[in-house]
Amino acid sequence: MNDTPENSPAFDRRMLEALICPQTHQTLSYDAERQELISKTAGLAFPIRNGIPVMLIDEARRIDD
Repeated sequence: MNDTPENSPAFDRRMLEALICPQTHQTLSYDAERQELISKTAGLAFPIRNGIPVMLIDEARRIDD
């Protein structure tokens, strides 16, 4: 199965109300194009795989300003 965003289950945006960054405990923003949850404060992007956010710091991608 292909893990491209168009073939992945949809992310439930209501989850954003319950999820916080595991490092900073701040709110996250949703990047639908990249299928990631973004913590601007920590500079991390957490992947969403098969509609499920992976909230592990060691799985996050560093984002540059």
